[in-house]
Amino acid sequence: MKKITLKDIANHFSVSISTVSKALNDSPEISKSTSEEIKAYAKEKNYTPNFNALSLKNQRTKTIGIIIPNMLNYYFAQVLKGIEKTATKKGYKIITCISNDSLNKEIETIEMLSTGVVDGFILSVAEETETEATFDHFKSCIAKEIPLVMFDRVVEDIDCDKVITNDFMASVNAVNYLKNKGCKKIAFAGANMDLSIGKLRYEGFLAGLKNNNLEKDDDIIITTHEIYYKKHEAVVKPLFDHTFDALIASDESVAIAAMKIANEKGIKIPSELSVLAFSNGILARHSNPRLSTISQHGEIIGERAATLLINKLEKKITNTTVETIETDIVLRDSSK
Repeated sequence: MKKITLKDIANHFSVSISTVSKALNDSPEISKSTSEEIKAYAKEKNYTPNFNALSLKNQRTKTIGIIIPNMLNYYFAQVLKGIEKTATKKGYKIITCISNDSLNKEIETIEMLSTGVVDGFILSVAEETETEATFDHFKSCIAKEIPLVMFDRVVEDIDCDKVITNDFMASVNAVNYLKNKGCKKIAFAGANMDLSIGKLRYEGFLAGLKNNNLEKDDDIIITTHEIYYKKHEAVVKPLFDHTFDALIASDESVAIAAMKIANEKGIKIPSELSVLAFSNGILARHSNPRLSTISQHGEIIGERAATLLINKLEKKITNTTVETIETDIVLRDSSK
């Protein structure tokens, strides 16, 4: 069966190809009734756009490529929700890909989608990309005038729009809060120390200790260059060979593992041990006790990232922007 083209649809309605293209892309130049009629016919005939042809004619596909490091993280799910909501409102579609923290996968995805499939990218940099400091694929995008918006994990040396969380101040504020509640020995469990966000959270923790005249105790600080995954309890257990009355964790799964160990040792939460963790996911709401968290507002980050990219695509902004989203502490039962 022959694939239907824009020209076929135009001939059917006795209109120009340009009119059909505008109708399919929800242009305000075409009446709503005409757009709906053309879209219904295109759907009935299983029309699919030729992205390469669109690219050659310098027409936008109104599609955004999203690349996230993994699909298991609740934070990234919230960011995706924010992106999708904003993109849909503005008449854009999204294609979501997972890098699995692989540099090669990230490069392949960008090369594939850069051939006229998407107009621009929103992405959080893969761990391997950051650790190997290999950024030519991002530079290539910019050279082709394909806009990028990075979020969460970003590359300072790449001149593109960025939406970030103030991870440094998030940790400082967490230490301030715990100190104000009477905690004097604050532990820290951090993963992915090769990533900028891991380093910033740890540096913020140290700054928070210094600001509050609290002693740094290496015995109650754990930093690794790995993602914990299923090793949460094994990683955090050595902390409990020492005395501390608060814990800041870079991951809520680590925090929940720590609360489990504390419970087994008869340590009462929060009267004897306060626990705070980054992210604000489903686990935090349903743990026992319910976990206090440092909320990164993933949905807001997604909305801002999508808005930045669409504004750049539609020439509403030309300058490079870095937006910082402040965190806040969501208090539940695991902290004083």
